[in-house]
Amino acid sequence: MKKKFIIISFDAVDTKDFETLKEYPNFKRLIENSSYSNKVESVYPSLTYPAHVSISTGKLPNRHGIINNIKIQPNRKSPDWFWQRKDIKATTIYDAAFKKGLRTCALLWPVTGKAKTLNINVPEIFPNRPWENQIMVSASNGSLFMQLKLNKLFGNLRKGIEQPYLDNFTFESFKYILSNDLADFFLIHLTDVDTQKHHFGTESKEVESALKRHDDRLGELFNILDKNNIFEESTIIALGDHSFKNAHSVVKLNKLFLDNGLLKVNSKGTLTSYTAYSNFCDGSSYIYLNKKDNETRFKVLNILNDFSKKNNDCIKTIYTKAEIRDFGGDKNADFMLEAKDGYYFINETLGDVIENTGSKYDKATHGYFPKEDNYKTIFIAKDKHFKKNHDLGPIHLVDEGATIFHLLNYDISLLDGKSLI
Repeated sequence: MKKKFIIISFDAVDTKDFETLKEYPNFKRLIENSSYSNKVESVYPSLTYPAHVSISTGKLPNRHGIINNIKIQPNRKSPDWFWQRKDIKATTIYDAAFKKGLRTCALLWPVTGKAKTLNINVPEIFPNRPWENQIMVSASNGSLFMQLKLNKLFGNLRKGIEQPYLDNFTFESFKYILSNDLADFFLIHLTDVDTQKHHFGTESKEVESALKRHDDRLGELFNILDKNNIFEESTIIALGDHSFKNAHSVVKLNKLFLDNGLLKVNSKGTLTSYTAYSNFCDGSSYIYLNKKDNETRFKVLNILNDFSKKNNDCIKTIYTKAEIRDFGGDKNADFMLEAKDGYYFINETLGDVIENTGSKYDKATHGYFPKEDNYKTIFIAKDKHFKKNHDLGPIHLVDEGATIFHLLNYDISLLDGKSLI
């Protein structure tokens, strides 16, 4: 078996988690053999899909095209996500690896549906139409026969998208492909910690258990590499995509717009027209206006500011179109709202504008402005080009993409990130 290039995304693992992980045996081994940073600034909005595509391209969201998890589909109660490779307007690291002659594999890696440069692809996607099912959408967007094989071998481990069962399935699939030498370049996306933080909060015992499971999974990988005598020469990169914040309240901006005549819905609650529309990013939210005149802008701003003042200043900041562009967000958005700590946005129009999270909504989430010191993620890279047990200091998510391209001998001159080598 030849050396491998393995990238594992531990979704939502952040700076605080790093302090726990560095004491676990397998993460400790990786760190001691790697250069690392526990101060990685994510993109804005700091969501899974924009973040992963910035890692995959070395570019900011407004340059690669994935500016949110979900698409702008005001008339759909459940908008489609950016599932497919065609939505990315840039070259990806797996394109570069494929061109280099490496056999490529992606397991639940975001925005890879129907990617032509993945030899093995189990895409992250879910059915979003009444006539669809999971088998249908997965098969049509990924490697049909390999998915059938993996489901036959390990499908009993999975319970829909429940965790840790989904990650158990993903990692057993990875171990099978690796052990049978079916690929050289791997992208693996594990969401155990992300799920536990959403459901139980960042300080929960469930999160601690998920971190321990991640360390155990890393140990299983090392065992395979050690058995085949390729640990030392293989490239292993473990990374996070964003941090997390606990929350006590949700804010329904579209309900606010509905109450102020800026948005209309039918008897089924489906949006029929709007002057102002919020497309949420959890801790932040894009605002899109159908009318671009100053009168409409001032009206919307006044409504938002007045609402925030009456509700504990729950809107922390309102960013302008120019600021959104500078941050790398959607250039088509008119405003970007940042929620105050303890609050996050959702797209619903039913109920009160502000509700407690209670048992109905997530207890923690992401999507917030990523420049805060206590809102950072991690990057750990083992490769012959890196110093061992070396702290890289503060870096940016796009630097990770540029570094991976550099390791693949791909031109990085037009990227937003810089190589860490």
